[in-house]
Amino acid sequence: MPSVPSIPVFDIGGVLLDWNPRYLYRKLIPDEAEMESFLAEVCSPEWNLSIDRGKPLADAVEERSALFPDQADLIRAYRTRWQEMVPRALDDTVALLHALKQRGGPVYAITNFGAETFAMERRRWPFLDVFDDIVVSAEIGEIKPDAAIYERLLARNGLAAGDCLFIDDVEKNVEGARAVGMAATQFKTVKKLHETLTAYGMLQLLPR
Repeated sequence: MPSVPSIPVFDIGGVLLDWNPRYLYRKLIPDEAEMESFLAEVCSPEWNLSIDRGKPLADAVEERSALFPDQADLIRAYRTRWQEMVPRALDDTVALLHALKQRGGPVYAITNFGAETFAMERRRWPFLDVFDDIVVSAEIGEIKPDAAIYERLLARNGLAAGDCLFIDDVEKNVEGARAVGMAATQFKTVKKLHETLTAYGMLQLLPR
């Protein structure tokens, strides 16, 4: 009989931190279509993933600036004004994290994040110290949804995949966790997440 997962494993950006480059670039590029083009073609998702895979942010910015010299100031803002892309924590989800920790069991995280930027956010948000371990993609050179990043968490903490429930806002990352044997749920609302955690016996029912 398969085990019932009892160990929560969180994503961070999109679940606990509200990260979106548009928070910054709407200030710098007032035209919405022009801003979206910049984020699709210059500071693109694929380029950002290279940072998540471990490329130093300064190197990534300078290389991109060389490719797009007319956009160099905007590209450099990705580093110098990074924290404007993360204006807040998602407090309701953070409250669930604290509730899970208070029940006495471990809590873990797996995040696609640059090394430099994660260090900045860790200093900024004390709740990140609640975790028993955080696997940061840039620190190991692996990203979600590749199997290796989930397996790294399991191996270095002596966890069985079937004992873990992975929570991520991105569907392909949820599928990646399931592929290695974890239970997984896509984060959409705090209410739905609370219901899922309750169904697995990790939290109590919300009061009506």
